[in-house]
Amino acid sequence: MDSLTQIVLGAAVAEATLGKKVGNKAILWGAIAGTIPDLDVLSKFFVDNVTANEVHRGFSHSIVFSLLAAPLFGWLISKIYKNKEANWKDWTKLMFLGLFTHPLLDAFTTWGTQLFWPFTYKVSFKNIFVVDPLYTIPFLVFLILAMRYKRSDPKRRKFNVIGLYMSSIYMLVTLGLKWNTYYKFQASLKNQNIEYKEIQTKPTPLNSILWTANIETKDSFLIGYYSLLDKDDNITFSEFPKNHHLLGKMKNDPLLPRLINLSEGWYTIEKKDNKVYFNDLRFGQLGMGDTAKRFVFSYELFYDQEGILQAKERGRNADEASPLLKKLFARMLGNKS
Repeated sequence: MDSLTQIVLGAAVAEATLGKKVGNKAILWGAIAGTIPDLDVLSKFFVDNVTANEVHRGFSHSIVFSLLAAPLFGWLISKIYKNKEANWKDWTKLMFLGLFTHPLLDAFTTWGTQLFWPFTYKVSFKNIFVVDPLYTIPFLVFLILAMRYKRSDPKRRKFNVIGLYMSSIYMLVTLGLKWNTYYKFQASLKNQNIEYKEIQTKPTPLNSILWTANIETKDSFLIGYYSLLDKDDNITFSEFPKNHHLLGKMKNDPLLPRLINLSEGWYTIEKKDNKVYFNDLRFGQLGMGDTAKRFVFSYELFYDQEGILQAKERGRNADEASPLLKKLFARMLGNKS
């Protein structure tokens, strides 16, 4: 999830754990704990973008990291506050919960989280977008309300608990919506006599009303959209050929298995203006359907002067965000049938 959401979650969990003893100190350190796992993004300054993407949501997002780091941070904090309000065990518990709830929340998004590192398996339920105002804003409001009261005031705990319950209930609702929309996509494929191997569904940006599905067929991938406000359950699918043959000799390079592993096999190869692109389908398109300009995560494949295959992540134009969100909102309101 986005940084603000992780800060709010870490702070709220810490308040529930130790707020009555140390007040806003718990919220402060919980917020810090909620941001620590994402410091792995700093690897992009030291390694290539493929390696950086492999590192992201790896070790720092694992149970192992939480277990190892929490006692260390707990000890350091106990040295900062040399009083009897809270001891080393208290701070360790707070830091563990702040560190661990971060990857736990991330596991519900699309990227996938290596909770069980060093095993490479990624946990990814794909039921909430990385930024969802309906999850974050109510949560943040109740946390702020809680902070306005003294640590001994019952209202402080009450507001914080309400925020935790509301966010958790919303998460459960999105899991139900994912289950419902999955069967909508499945039924539409069946009605259109489309044979497929696998379906992956996920919400579109900033909402849980409009859902999209990636469908793998023998030679291509299909992408469709379904809104909870649609008047017609018949879904139109756009087709994107796999075109894996366009890789040519590149397919034998050690870099390719790494990219395929990152995309979990959901990728197409595109050749445009004499350039070859590796498209990761899991994070959707910059646009919708056949009119989309390209996919969010895409790498240009090329050989450098030393003959080494490189994968350069294609940049994204921030100016395109506004019109794309307008189209997304219009589709979210339902189809015209």
